[in-house]
Amino acid sequence: MIITIDGPAGSGKSTAARKLAAKLGIPYLDTGAMYRVVTLAALETGIDLHDEAALTRVAEQGQYALDPGPTHIRVTLDGRDVTEEIRSMRVNDHTRFIAGSPGVRRALIQKQREIVGRMGDVVTEGRDQGTAAFPDADVKFFLDAAPTKRVERRYHELLADGEEVTFDQVLANVLERDRTDSQRPVAPLRMPPGAIQIDTTHLSIAEVLDAMLAHLRDAGWLSQVTGSIPD
Repeated sequence: MIITIDGPAGSGKSTAARKLAAKLGIPYLDTGAMYRVVTLAALETGIDLHDEAALTRVAEQGQYALDPGPTHIRVTLDGRDVTEEIRSMRVNDHTRFIAGSPGVRRALIQKQREIVGRMGDVVTEGRDQGTAAFPDADVKFFLDAAPTKRVERRYHELLADGEEVTFDQVLANVLERDRTDSQRPVAPLRMPPGAIQIDTTHLSIAEVLDAMLAHLRDAGWLSQVTGSIPD
């Protein structure tokens, strides 16, 4: 079974995906981590972020790997753990170049399909999972929230990770990501057809999880994933 969760930055989709996967006892794939590790690889090798061919080669041939689990995803680059490093503001500020590359996006969608093909049941989240990567997914969710709430969440996440950032820096980053995500020519961010939309502005993560589980329960999917309905 494939469950996709899409949405803009700060909508809560990553946390929701981890919590849902843990509740169901199945792996969780953070596809944003793939774009982030390719961004980090490009920055470390000094590649021109406007060089489409070079960026595509990094995505196709780079020595990076993802190890998805039900509660975490470990990311390595050239053999070293970069799980935390890819969340830095430095990477945040440059990911839009990689995410907007048609060649990179095609390469990573292919890798995502290969990973999911090996895992079977999975919760996968990103910005194009229910549209470009897995248009035939069994269940699709789309999470969104008011822009101010999304910026606030992202700001506190970065502070908790030890990043020295200002609210205005995070605001500019999120708004730029929104613009590029929605306007890119390949797999732009949009709500997938048939997706269940959840506005997380005024919801706790527990309430978001409850809403997703309720939809899965009502549709009769829970027993097919876990063999029993979670408490």
